[in-house]
Amino acid sequence: MSADAVVVGSGPNGLVAAVTLARAGRRVLLLEAAETFGGGLRSGELTLPGRIHDLGATVMAMTLASPAFRELREQGLKGVEFAHPPVAAAHPLDGRPAVLVHRDARRTAEGLGRDGRAWLATAGAAAQAGFPLMELLLKPLGPWPMAPLTFARAARFGLAAALPATTFARRAFRTVEGRALIAGMAAHSMLDLRSPITAGYGLTLAALAHLVGWPVVRGGSQVLADALVAELRSLGGEAVTGHRVRRLAELAAPVVVLDVTPRQLLAMADLPAGYRHRLERYRYGPGVFKMDWALDGPVPWQDPAVAGAGTVHLGGTLEEIALSEAETAAGRHSPRPYVLLVQPYAADPSRGGHTLWAYCHVPNGSPVDMTDAIEAQIERYAPGFRDRVLARHAVGPAGLEAANPNLVGGDIGGGLASLGQFLRRPVWSPAPWRTPLPGVFLCSSSTPPGPGAHGMGGWQAARLALRAP
Repeated sequence: MSADAVVVGSGPNGLVAAVTLARAGRRVLLLEAAETFGGGLRSGELTLPGRIHDLGATVMAMTLASPAFRELREQGLKGVEFAHPPVAAAHPLDGRPAVLVHRDARRTAEGLGRDGRAWLATAGAAAQAGFPLMELLLKPLGPWPMAPLTFARAARFGLAAALPATTFARRAFRTVEGRALIAGMAAHSMLDLRSPITAGYGLTLAALAHLVGWPVVRGGSQVLADALVAELRSLGGEAVTGHRVRRLAELAAPVVVLDVTPRQLLAMADLPAGYRHRLERYRYGPGVFKMDWALDGPVPWQDPAVAGAGTVHLGGTLEEIALSEAETAAGRHSPRPYVLLVQPYAADPSRGGHTLWAYCHVPNGSPVDMTDAIEAQIERYAPGFRDRVLARHAVGPAGLEAANPNLVGGDIGGGLASLGQFLRRPVWSPAPWRTPLPGVFLCSSSTPPGPGAHGMGGWQAARLALRAP
């Protein structure tokens, strides 16, 4: 195929870039090194035949909030159904009822008792600001066609979001429950919770639970990837698996969009010295140790309300979670790690039975097996869990990177999500998706707005490419 544009990599950003370019009338060739499309959207049988597990992303809050995916769905993306669990998220605590996050912010607040009003004034207010605020967060460099009221709400959000999660939690909330809930949300950032802007990560995710929910794709995340590939092909594009691009010189097209991180770009291209030096300074964050299980029934939670939650944050109090994340940030392994767990069967019974996945954070490139530590944290809140296990699959940073080279050292976020790299991702530029090479654009989660299955890096890169002479 003679292509107007070549997209390298079929993660959510690469797929969105390819479809956006094809819908604009460009002849697009999508190249994927793996044998299946999807990158972080892939699914497969990791434990037992017929049990569908998501290899990467499962919970699709950012997908529903994303301007890129909302545009694709409005224009007729077919075959994708989002399934919502009865409870968006749960946070079990020792000797107390679990804290539950519902789609309804007021119902969530009622469960927080004395901290209910504070929840409505923070996460609830961010959700009330709606899609205009999310567009501001997901399009950090614009365009922002929004009313002055949205900017005022964004300014109020920003004052809280800039704080470390530990500081924000102690200032805004008085109860163990309220503080723990914010810590569990903020720990998605994979940062020391004493770091600036970690409150912002937590508040954004909490607001999304109320604005769009935390759903899964019915049948597995691969369904979304396959629908995007089908859409590309219906527009005349070509998509090829098993084709690894090692050097940009292999590609003969006026536009090249790369769903890769700085490390791969450095290996693929001869770059100007200044840009190369800035990419070499790019920092990757902690890795993850991921586990998947096939169970003979639901997890036996001590608090039965947790059974309805799609996502469960395990780690206890604010102080415990902050300590765990500080240990990881310092290059150590926490004996009681914060564990992010997803039970897809709470929303989607079509995956062949009770499948479960979880991960904990570890130092980048860690070779340590965290199986016992993760399962101990589950047993802490669900005694007898191990008795339900029919089969398990565990993979550490090396295995994750081997399956997807963008996961450098097991970093699922495409780079450290610190304040410095929030502003400079991967380099400081008014258009960081554009490289110094003519017609070459970067679109991975190493570009704004960072990690998540939102496709915004691909959307921004494609829009820049379409405006290029």
